[in-house]
Amino acid sequence: MYRRSAAAAVLLAAALTLTACSSGGDGKADAAAAKPPASSSAPDPADSAAPPASPGAKPTGPVLPDAKLTPKTGSFKPNEKQYLSGRVPEKMDPAAVLQTGQESCQRVERTAKRDKDAATGSIIAGEVPGAKDAITYLCPEQKPILAAAEKGFGDGTRPAPAAGTYRALTQSTTCTWEAKGKDGSVVASGPEGPPKAGDKITATIPSGAAEFTSTGCYAWIPA
Repeated sequence: MYRRSAAAAVLLAAALTLTACSSGGDGKADAAAAKPPASSSAPDPADSAAPPASPGAKPTGPVLPDAKLTPKTGSFKPNEKQYLSGRVPEKMDPAAVLQTGQESCQRVERTAKRDKDAATGSIIAGEVPGAKDAITYLCPEQKPILAAAEKGFGDGTRPAPAAGTYRALTQSTTCTWEAKGKDGSVVASGPEGPPKAGDKITATIPSGAAEFTSTGCYAWIPA
C-alpha cells in the first residue's frame, strides 16, 4: 500500500511539472530565447556603408550630367565645367566640388611660392586632393610642378625602380635608403653620413635593382 501511494505521488509530481512547462509560464523564458545574444555576429548596417570618397576624387556612384552643372547663381567658366564633368555626385552642389579643386590649386600655389620642392613633394605624397585634375583645368600655370611630381615617387618601397640618381625632397637627418638586387642583397645604400645643413640627399639606383626602399625621405625626384 505504501509503495503504491509513493508511486502515485511521483507520477502526480511529474504530471504537474509537464503541465507547467507546456503552459508557457509568464512568457519571460520565451522572450529570453528570442532575444539575440549580446555578441551576435549580425552585421551592423552602418559597418557595411561605403566609405566617403576622398576630397577631389571622382565619385563611383551616379553623377550630375554636364547639362545640369550650373551654380545657384552666376555661371561656370569653360575650364571649370571641364573640371566638374563626371565629378559631381547627384544631389550635390557643383560649386562645393569646384571649391575643393580651387583649394587644391591654392595650396600648391602658396607652397610653390615659398618652396617648389615642397609643393612637388606634397603632390607626390598625395597630400593635395585631386592635384592632377585641379592643376590641369583650374591652375594650369602650376603644370611644371605637376610634371616634376609625375616623374617622382614617394617614400617607402618601390619595386623595379628605374636606374638613375634621385634627390630626396627633404633634408631630414633620419632619411635612409637602400637598393636591393634580385637575390635580396643590398647593392647600394645611404646616406654615407648625416647630411649637413643645406646638403642635398641623393640616391643612385644601379641598373638591375629589384627594389628601392627609403624611410624618412618624404619623396624623390630625378636629380
